[in-house]
Formats: sequence, C-alpha cells, structure tokens
Amino acid sequence: MSESSESRNELKGQWLCSLAMVVVGSTVVASQLIGHRVEPFLATALRHAAALPVFLLLMYWTRARWPRVGWRDGALLLLQAAAGSVGYTVLLIEGVKRCGAADAGIVAGTLPAVSALVSVLFLGERPGWRLAASVVLATVGVMVVAAAPDAAGAAAPERWQGIALVLAAIGCEALFILANKRLTTPVPALALSTLMSAGGLALSAIPAALMLRTSPSVLDASALGAIAYYAWVPTVGGFLLWYAGSARTSGTRASLATAWLPVSALLLSALWLGETIRAAQWVGLACVLLAVVLAAPAEKPRGQRAFDPHAA
Repeated sequence: MSESSESRNELKGQWLCSLAMVVVGSTVVASQLIGHRVEPFLATALRHAAALPVFLLLMYWTRARWPRVGWRDGALLLLQAAAGSVGYTVLLIEGVKRCGAADAGIVAGTLPAVSALVSVLFLGERPGWRLAASVVLATVGVMVVAAAPDAAGAAAPERWQGIALVLAAIGCEALFILANKRLTTPVPALALSTLMSAGGLALSAIPAALMLRTSPSVLDASALGAIAYYAWVPTVGGFLLWYAGSARTSGTRASLATAWLPVSALLLSALWLGETIRAAQWVGLACVLLAVVLAAPAEKPRGQRAFDPHAA
C-alpha cells in the first residue's frame, strides 16, 4: 500500500471512529426520552432484546466462531454483562432523568480518564503525569458542571444525584473494560458484543418483570422509538463503525475520537431536547476534552485498540 493510500485509509479510520462516538453520544439523548416513560430495567431488557437478533445475524453472516472459555473467563464475562450491559444502561437512564442530557453528556465524556484510573488502581499500571493531569481535569470538569446553578438559578440536590448516577454508570463501564483486560482467552469483538447483549437481556429480564407492578411504564411510540434507536443505532451501528474505524487507524487516534462523545451529547441535548447550554457546561466540556487528549495512550501499532466502547 502506498503512503498516500495508507494515509487516506487512516483518515477514513479516524472519521469512522469519530462518527461512532457521535452516535454513542446520542445515547444520552435517547436515555432522556426513555427515562420519563419506561422503567430502566424494562428499557434495558427491551434494548438488548432488539439488538441481540441483529448481532446473531452478524455472527451467522460473518461465520464468526464462539469462543471457548473456562469458568474464570465465564465469570468475568458475566461480570462484564452485569456492569457494562445492565448497570451502565440503568444508571445512565436514571441519571439523565435527574440531571438532564447536557450535564450527563459531559460527565460521560470522562470515561477514558476514569478507565485509566481504574487500571492504575486495580491492575497496578504505573500512572504518568499525563494520566494524573487527565484525572484532575476530568474531576474539575465534573465539579464545574455539578457546582453550577441549574436553569432555575439554584443547584438542585436531584441534579447532583443525577450526576452521581451518571458517574456510577461510567464506573460500571470502566469495570467492564477492566474485566476485559483480565480475560485469559481473547474474545473477538463481535462475539463479545453478542454475549453482552445476551447477558444483558438475561440479567435485566427478571428485575424488569419484578418492577412492572411498582413502576409502571408508558410504552408509547416515542418511548419504543427511542429504545429501538438505542438498540440498533448506537449499540449495533456504533459497534460496526468503531471496529471498522479502529482497524484502519492506531489505538491513540481511535482513543482521541472519544472526545466527540461529550460534544455530541451536549449539542444534541440543545438541538433535539431544547436544553439551554450554560457557560459552566462549556467550561466543563473544555476540561473533559483536555482530559481525553491527555488520557490517550502512547502511539501503538495499528489494530491495537486502547479504548473499547463495546457498543455501549
């Protein structure tokens, strides 16, 4: 491959990864539309019920093989499904309902910094000054957003609860990434996403059934449309875009594409939901974007992915 064609291929990869993060950022808006109508566990079960058949068809179409894993890796995969497929979705929906899509989108953008911090704490990875600065900036960004008054002019406790829930969702996603690093048998991306959808459906179905009486849901066209969008566009489409892009570019450049997640969430919350973007949110966004840049790892050979959104 010539240098010019290789450069074009890498540029295409960056664009695909960036588009994937724009799509993933829209999950915050979808969560806002879902949260006020549908109980979170039911929404999670419906999301995975809609996404799983598509992943199974992709497995069949690509003739992908199921991995053979031992009991230890099986337990880690179950933990990943509980944290990344169920915990993340439920907490995000509950959080966005309380703090709004704009605030939630900025907080969600701290995922690379939080994931790197979790790796330091639990995997013993050595932090450098870039990682330390990234964590500090991400923390400052969240604090600026949380401390700013809401649209009514007062900092509401419910809004703080929402931000805390979104941070907990990010913690679940970081736990997913941590567990993935501990697998002894590598699981191909498509098989992993299929297993996560199957596990997410199985783990959320019983809580959803138990919550039907105490937390009734309104499954109108708007709610069902938002759930279908979440399942097919960010979950399946985000997966396809991310892995098509990351196969063409380096892990560092793919990681930098995650900066589009909070930008997408913030702008879509204003354009689609009509939320007002305040000065503090712009400041928080700037801090989070700088944190993403600093959290990006050193350049790696192409094909190694430093960040894996697992179609979350």
